[in-house]
Amino acid sequence: MNWGTKLVIGMLSFMTFIVVLGVLMFNSKTDALVDNDYYEKGLTYNADYNRKEQVKTDDAGPKLSIDQQNIVLSFKTEASGIINLQRSSDKSMDQRIALQTDEKHQAVIPLKGIARGQWHVIISWISDGKSYLDEQEIHIP
Repeated sequence: MNWGTKLVIGMLSFMTFIVVLGVLMFNSKTDALVDNDYYEKGLTYNADYNRKEQVKTDDAGPKLSIDQQNIVLSFKTEASGIINLQRSSDKSMDQRIALQTDEKHQAVIPLKGIARGQWHVIISWISDGKSYLDEQEIHIP
């Protein structure tokens, strides 16, 4: 086999590889985007940024801890809001949970129904008339 034949075989292999990837891309049912409503979220980016900065300004970030049965969020003052648990490996496992603090300024979320592994936590709450937003990564053992 001479060098010309090897060159043609190499080019055909590469072209086949590109065609197969193109077919797989068009037949894929999933999209690489994390959110389906990314455009709408982009429109509210400035408001979200201000809420995140308010957390830093007021030093109001919640302390997040995990025990055997619960996720415990400790706030500095009374708070109510929503916690989004997002699983990057499987969007169908995402959860949205309402939160309300008790007299110790804690919100307790049971781990029942929440799979083990890495989670992206987005906490949106109102406390003392101010709106806050915080994001954290947690690992549930």
